[in-house]
Amino acid sequence: MTTTEASPTTPAATERSFPPGFVWGTATASYQVEGAVAEDGRTPSIWDTFSHTPGRVAGGDTGDVADDHYHRFREDIALMKRLGMASYRFSVAWPRITPQVSADALGPVNEAGLAFYSTLVDELIAAGIEPAVTLYHWDLPQALEDAGGWTARTTSERFAEYAEVVAAALGDRVRTFITLNEPWCSAYLGYASGVHAPGRTEPAAALAAVHHLNLAHGLGAAAVRRAAPGARVALTLNLAWVRTEGSRKADHDAVRRVDGLQNRVFLDPVLRGRYPADVLLDTASVTDWSFVREGDLALIHQPLDVLGVNYYSPTVVRAWDGSAPRAENDGHGDSAHSPWVGSTDVEFPELPGEKTAMGWSIDPRGMTELLLRIHREHPGLELLVTENGAAYDDVVVAGQVHDVERTRYLRDHLAAVLDAVEAGAPVRGYYLWSFLDNFEWGYGFSKRFGVVHVDYATQERTVKDSALWYASVVSRNAVPAVVG
Repeated sequence: MTTTEASPTTPAATERSFPPGFVWGTATASYQVEGAVAEDGRTPSIWDTFSHTPGRVAGGDTGDVADDHYHRFREDIALMKRLGMASYRFSVAWPRITPQVSADALGPVNEAGLAFYSTLVDELIAAGIEPAVTLYHWDLPQALEDAGGWTARTTSERFAEYAEVVAAALGDRVRTFITLNEPWCSAYLGYASGVHAPGRTEPAAALAAVHHLNLAHGLGAAAVRRAAPGARVALTLNLAWVRTEGSRKADHDAVRRVDGLQNRVFLDPVLRGRYPADVLLDTASVTDWSFVREGDLALIHQPLDVLGVNYYSPTVVRAWDGSAPRAENDGHGDSAHSPWVGSTDVEFPELPGEKTAMGWSIDPRGMTELLLRIHREHPGLELLVTENGAAYDDVVVAGQVHDVERTRYLRDHLAAVLDAVEAGAPVRGYYLWSFLDNFEWGYGFSKRFGVVHVDYATQERTVKDSALWYASVVSRNAVPAVVG
């Protein structure tokens, strides 16, 4: 393993300090890093099935081995400690915990699966790193998808039972449980555009999935509190900073529609106990929303201790008049089917300027705007940035990775977080995505988000310059005004 110690902490000419106690961390997800997909009783998830289906993932890549974090977690934790990380956000693979789950019953608990995560938590605590657990980061047991997946109410019910098992096992040592990661992706990319597992292209099913994911959060939040009364319950959403450069009334209506589909259809039921009336109207031609049962919104509207915000890139829209091919530069993969259910008259123009290797435009203002929006609309709600980062085409040269573009991206977005904090937003921490290069879903291993480079053939880890820079920020609890 090639590693480099963090540079001595010399004050920058100009730097801005974060509040005392600000939590600095990094994050991964189970299917993206663990590997060991058939070990210790684990059964297939929808991503195992999807990645093994020809043509679904770039290069035919799968998460069968990924970063082998399942076997190398001690090495990775030691590296986190060396870099000064205060917290590690990881997800639990549901198929490791209840590998025989069905629509009718959770099935027996797999003690070997629980033991892995219990040991991981213990190793983190021993290293002085706080664990933050995401209960669902997209690896739904395949058996549940076979029974309808997130279009079925029973999946929400089984999720709550699974959440209670994990919280009971880890809640004596874990302070924060995140129920779901980015349900927007699970619903729309999984069931509408089909670029994510399970690869379905059924708009009505996508909206049913939206509701059952919201219901899973509510039922799961209650389950976590039963099993671990002292824990904090969180939800992570990939909120969009939606804007338009157009001036027509229709352009501004496009902003409203996309904001409803990405932001408010999750925020409003969780934090207000209702679905936005305009979203129900916009999608009335797709579904009548009859899957929402009496009492569901009360179940979803559980008290939320923390809201996690994931932000990478702006979302710019305009009305499409049909006079030219519809621009679909929304950053969510290529598909003949749109994830934007009921919004065929909205297009996503390509923006000029710098982009990441994902083709995503860079605009850190969106980070500030989203955090301040939540603060305005839901004052007092504690916030965490649970993901932020960038993919670039990194190469190892003489044992080093000089990723100056990623360092600049992180600096600008950390400054944007601090702008929001200084304006009053109660942001308590930041989790850099990602700790390791990993399996990037439909892009396979072709996109590298990590601040630690992984050679997938040898599993050698190489600390990138961005990781050393981030370690310096962590040690000073401050972000410099310029990248040195």
